[in-house]
Amino acid sequence: MLTGGALGAGLSAVLGAGGALGFGAARTATAPVPGAAAAAETEPSLGPGGGLPGFGGESLPCHGPHQAGVITAPAAHVRYAAYRLRPDADAEALRRMFRVLTGDVEGLTSGEAPLADPEPELAARPARLTVTVGVGPELVDRAGAARPGWLAPLPRFDRDRLNGDFDGGDLLLAIEADDPLPISHAARMLERDLASFVEPLWRQRGFRRARGSEGDGTTMRNLMGQVDGTVNPSSSEDGFDGLVWLGREAGWLAGGTALVLRRIRMELDTWDMVDRPGREQTIGRRLSDGAPLTAPPAPPLGDGGERTPADFDAKDARGLSVIPVAAHIRRAHSSDPSERIFRRASNYDDGHEAGLLFACYQRDPLAQFVPIQRRLDEADLLNEWVTHVGSAVFAILPGFRPGETLGAPLFD
Repeated sequence: MLTGGALGAGLSAVLGAGGALGFGAARTATAPVPGAAAAAETEPSLGPGGGLPGFGGESLPCHGPHQAGVITAPAAHVRYAAYRLRPDADAEALRRMFRVLTGDVEGLTSGEAPLADPEPELAARPARLTVTVGVGPELVDRAGAARPGWLAPLPRFDRDRLNGDFDGGDLLLAIEADDPLPISHAARMLERDLASFVEPLWRQRGFRRARGSEGDGTTMRNLMGQVDGTVNPSSSEDGFDGLVWLGREAGWLAGGTALVLRRIRMELDTWDMVDRPGREQTIGRRLSDGAPLTAPPAPPLGDGGERTPADFDAKDARGLSVIPVAAHIRRAHSSDPSERIFRRASNYDDGHEAGLLFACYQRDPLAQFVPIQRRLDEADLLNEWVTHVGSAVFAILPGFRPGETLGAPLFD
C-alpha cells in the first residue's frame, strides 16, 4: 500500500513512468460556479412550437455567434466522431456537405426529424441535444482557407503513448445530450449526410452523472473519484472571451475556437492499491470535497471550500510542503493569467479500458495548452497512473444564424 509519506519520500521513483492528466490545468484562482453562466445563456426550450413537455423534451438553440456545445452546460452523454475526407471531396463538394449538415443540425437539435428520416419519432425528444462541428488541417486546405499555425498535431510529449487509434482527423462531430438515444439517432442521420464526402476515422463516447442526480454547477468526478475541473474559467468572468473565442484577426474562424481532445487512460488497477492520503497527495486536493490540502477542514455541513485557492507555500510541522512539489495541481498551476484553458471533460469506459476524455477550448493551444502539458509531462505524481493514448486538434467553426450555412466563412 502506498501512503502519503511514501509518495513524498520516494518522489524520484514515482516520476518514472505514465502519462499526464489535466485535473487542474488552469491558473489557480477563485472562480464562479462552472456552468452557471452557460446555463443562463443557453436556456432550454420545449420542442418545436412548444413541442413535447417534460424531461427530455427540451431543446437548445443551435444559432448564435458561437456554436452550441462549448459553453453550454455539459450534458450527461457525449459522442466524439472524427472522419477522413474522401479523395474526391474538393471545395465545391465541401460546400454541399456543409449545406446539408446545417439543415440537419437545425432540425435535430430542435426536435424535428431530418428530411427522409425513416424514424422521425426518435428525433422528437432531443434532451438538450447539441452538435458541435470542428475541422482539421486537410479540410481547411481543400476549402482554400488560410490555416492557423496551431491547427496541426501537438508537439510530442515524452510520456504520450499514441497509437493512431484516436488521433487527428479532417472533420469532427461532437454530439451531446442528456439521453443517449437522441445522440445515437443524430449520429446516424448526420453520417448519412456525410457518407459521400468522408469516411469514419474514430469514435469515442463519454459520460458524466445523469442529469438531475446532482445540483446544477456541481463539479464532475472522474473515475479515480477525484473532483475534476474545479479551477475552470467561467464564461461570465472578465477576460473569458480573450481566452477562448477567436476575434476578427482570425478571419474565417472569427467566433470559433480551438479544441484539444486527449484520451487519457487511467491505470485503475494500480490506482486501487494507493491509500486515501496517497491519492490526495498525488493530486493536492481532498477526495471528500475537492478542496486543496491547504484548505481548512470541511465543516460537518457545507461545501468544504472546493474553490479555496491553494497555498503552495504552506509547510507542515516537519517543514515539508503540504502540497507536494510534484502534486498535480502544483504542476498544472501557472502564474500567467493568459495560460488558461476552458475544460469540458467526460469519463469513458469501454469495458476493456477506462479513463478521461479531456476536451479543452482556447484561442491557441500552443500558447495555452502546451505549456501546461509540458510541466505535467516533466514531473507529475499522477503520471504513474495515467497514460495519454489519443490526441487531436480541431478548429471549431464559428456559429451561424438562421438562413446562414455553418462553415460558410471557410469559402469566402
